[in-house]
Amino acid sequence: MQANEDSPRGFVLATTAYLMWGVLPLYMKALAHIPPAEVVAHRVLWSIPIAGLVLWATRRTSDLKLALRNPRMLGMAMITAALISVNWGIYVWSIAAGHALDAALGYYINPLFSVFLGAVLLGERLNRLQLVAIALAAAAVLILTFASGQVPVVALGLTASWGAYAFFKKALPIGPNQGFLLEVLILLAPALAYLGWLAMQGEGHFIGGTMRDVWLLLGCGAVTAVPLLIYANGAKLLRLSTIGILQYIAPTMIFLTAVLIFGEEFDMARRVAFPMIWLALVLYTGSMLRRPKRRKAA
Repeated sequence: MQANEDSPRGFVLATTAYLMWGVLPLYMKALAHIPPAEVVAHRVLWSIPIAGLVLWATRRTSDLKLALRNPRMLGMAMITAALISVNWGIYVWSIAAGHALDAALGYYINPLFSVFLGAVLLGERLNRLQLVAIALAAAAVLILTFASGQVPVVALGLTASWGAYAFFKKALPIGPNQGFLLEVLILLAPALAYLGWLAMQGEGHFIGGTMRDVWLLLGCGAVTAVPLLIYANGAKLLRLSTIGILQYIAPTMIFLTAVLIFGEEFDMARRVAFPMIWLALVLYTGSMLRRPKRRKAA
């Protein structure tokens, strides 16, 4: 059940998770010389012991056993597992290839895309502010498309994959910690198969790479699982409107990292498009903050 009041503990946990996601590009940039698919495979592999330890410590392993025996739940988890792996792959590639600004754009657009999905797939009604916010975001994407001569695939790919993941994840009848472990367990077989193939070809960085590569790949489990698990526990103790505001921390940090540290070009088209997205998010947040006041008045 969503909390009606914000808890200080929930605020600290959720903020910590978003700050960790905000500095993640620095870690992924250190892995830029390793193929994205290999990085994603190690994210899957080394997330399992961390997520498993959390379930064991909280004594929730029985929930996972029930899920593994439920064909319908397994089928839904396969969908969310596929979507999160696609999202991870696009994200890792975007940082390595110098498209961190596009990644920031994708995560800025994401809440607006989620509102759009709710309207299209669930029939949720949109108010005027939400409609204007979505229109501004769409216009910003069109500006970037016409300016560059190509669709911003990275931004839209991250938006679509994460938005669809969140949509299907909401329908998965299992706790967030158990659901995450179930997803990475589903992805374990293809991850091991791919890493095994790389090892046989002599191309894997875990066995044939430097000690620095080994430690960075081992750390993929922590940088993947820990923020997700911290966020899952913090979100339960916060109002939806508070989470909606906090979620802008990560893309803002990614944006600043891309421009100030990675030196990515902030050209004229982006100088127009990004403020349009920021204005759209202000309108979206305003509509979200007005909702609790209306309910209270009612």
